Amino acid sequence: MIYRLITTPFAFVQGFFSQGNVRSIKAKRNILVSFIIRACSIGVSLLLVPLTIDYINPTRYGIWLTLSSVVGWFSFFDIGLTQGLRNKFAEAKAKGDDETAQVYVSTTYALLGIIFAGVWLLFLGVNQFVDWAAVLNVPGGMREEVSTLAIIVFTYFCLQFVLRIITTLIIADQQPAKSSFIDVLGQLMSLLIVFVLVKLTEGSLVNLGLALCVAPLVVLAVANLIFFSGVYRQYRPQVSKIKFSYAKGLFNLGLVFFVIQLAGIIQYQSANFIIARNFSPSDVTSYNIVYRYFGMLNMVFAIFLNPFWSASTEAYLKKDIAWIRNGIRKYNLLNIVLIGVGVVMLVYADELYALWLGEGTVDIAFSLSLWGFLYFNMSMFGGKYVSFLNGISALRIQFIASMISPVLYIIIVMVLIKYYHMGVYAVFVASILANINGYVLAPLQYHQIINRNKKGIWIR
Repeated sequence: MIYRLITTPFAFVQGFFSQGNVRSIKAKRNILVSFIIRACSIGVSLLLVPLTIDYINPTRYGIWLTLSSVVGWFSFFDIGLTQGLRNKFAEAKAKGDDETAQVYVSTTYALLGIIFAGVWLLFLGVNQFVDWAAVLNVPGGMREEVSTLAIIVFTYFCLQFVLRIITTLIIADQQPAKSSFIDVLGQLMSLLIVFVLVKLTEGSLVNLGLALCVAPLVVLAVANLIFFSGVYRQYRPQVSKIKFSYAKGLFNLGLVFFVIQLAGIIQYQSANFIIARNFSPSDVTSYNIVYRYFGMLNMVFAIFLNPFWSASTEAYLKKDIAWIRNGIRKYNLLNIVLIGVGVVMLVYADELYALWLGEGTVDIAFSLSLWGFLYFNMSMFGGKYVSFLNGISALRIQFIASMISPVLYIIIVMVLIKYYHMGVYAVFVASILANINGYVLAPLQYHQIINRNKKGIWIR
């Protein structure tokens, strides 16, 4: 009897992770491993934020966040190539065409290497004429320190765009857990370096920038070497496999992803800048604490959702519509569960902020927490539909919406701040109101494709 009680749960778990088609088994196993890895990632983030704030104070931390966001705008030079590669690689691999997959990989490395080398050189020339103190609304005495930090952060962004191609391939291969593991290793290295800095040095934005930028780059470089000399040997980039004629396929798909990414950059990366210009750098810190806090809901949801994009590519190509419907149904149930968890997080937000950051470290208004909670729940609702549509490259409607939503976002957020005198939470309100694709258009498009078998603009 005792033996049965002990073995039955294990048998159930073993059965759960070994039943279903190959695609579902792969997804479930990745979800389990991703949970473990993401728990480590959340733990590292929870430790890193108060440690960093203690090292450089809330105002300087807000400067770091704002500058990172501003530099992040330059990610549009990716032109959507990595997302285009994700779909092209998944399609080629599903067809067993390793030769084409390797050509796409080699060509993407070459294109992004050329693009970001040029962008980096251009930035070095322009940076000396930029008054970052004025741009970020900080004291003039910090001008030189912030300018040096800008070079560090920009160099990091350029290098990581090229090096992160390996994580794109891993995700396209429906193994997001491995990609998450690479990320968490970089976070752990950064945490250790910041811990040493706290013990041995005075607070410095430049030292912080080096700690948070160099460690992830080292991990990504090592990951490239390991994967391309091992399991992805047949896809490793080679000069002889670079075929710029294949770039057209990447660019055609990538251009659409580029506009969608650009919309995201304008709508989300600009938040810190808008807050810094209209409020203060310390308010940037408050916003980001709320973003990280309720963002943990989205992190959990993303663990389940990550395999869905590339799995949808395969399922749709093989006309396995029942599998797609079942996936969406399960994601809807997960949305409901996470809403309940989010309500608890909202009710006890003040106590948990104090436990996390220390009593009195940062004062966060309930309105900011409330709208952060609403924003992430709306994002998670639309996320599953957008992921499916991205997987099957049905991007036309999202493309059109992405040209409208950033403009709508900027108008709404400035009206709310300037004319209705709303606080920092106006950024969350504007993001919700502007994201019509996520909670209206994407669900409608999914319904037309899957439930009504519509073609035309719905599938383009």
